[in-house]
Amino acid sequence: MKKYVIVGLGRFGQSVAMNLAKLGKDVIAIDKSPIKVEEIADFVFQAASCDATDEKNLRDLGLRNADVAIVSVGEDISSSILITMTLNDLGVKKIIAKALSPMQGKVLVKVGADRVIYPERDMGERLAKKLASPQLFDLIELTSSHSIIEILTPESFVGKTLNTLSLRKKYKITVIAIKRNIPELSENGATSFKENILLSPGPDEEIMKGDILVVLGESDKLRIIEHIK
Repeated sequence: MKKYVIVGLGRFGQSVAMNLAKLGKDVIAIDKSPIKVEEIADFVFQAASCDATDEKNLRDLGLRNADVAIVSVGEDISSSILITMTLNDLGVKKIIAKALSPMQGKVLVKVGADRVIYPERDMGERLAKKLASPQLFDLIELTSSHSIIEILTPESFVGKTLNTLSLRKKYKITVIAIKRNIPELSENGATSFKENILLSPGPDEEIMKGDILVVLGESDKLRIIEHIK
């Protein structure tokens, strides 16, 4: 099983660690603060309170050849640099570092980061896109050119099959899943709704009102879909 290392348990680092743990991954969480480490200790494979800028501490934790490390101390660029360099020297296969500015990002790449993320900037961009397109539920940018979006079914799609819509032919996009609320009758006669996810729906799948389409494709093509009524 892959070994994931999270260095820095601020809101971002803690969120990543918790979600990886929920997915059943082996997570080693590290932070200077004993309080932050204690908060997460029961949820991860291993939690340690130590100074991650000290190479000996990281070696003692057995991080040599870990699969993925996330350096989430973007507020302290000097610490980020030292930790990234050490993890690289230890042979960690992939290092993802948090940065607050493009300049920080450039430095982190130079000292060994395979990828740099900007959580505050990225969250702002995602929120702006959601506000600009009310029917957009979620957006995941896979690369600079391709994304996955969750979008409320346009009225013009309702009652039509995926084959009839020909989305792949017209826009070079693919519906990879459909989220649909299915009504259920409880013992007391009340009606509730349970979300059902149809993975890889077939061409004859008919789109229903209220469906949420999970769509993969080129980002510029997906922007067209967002504005279809």
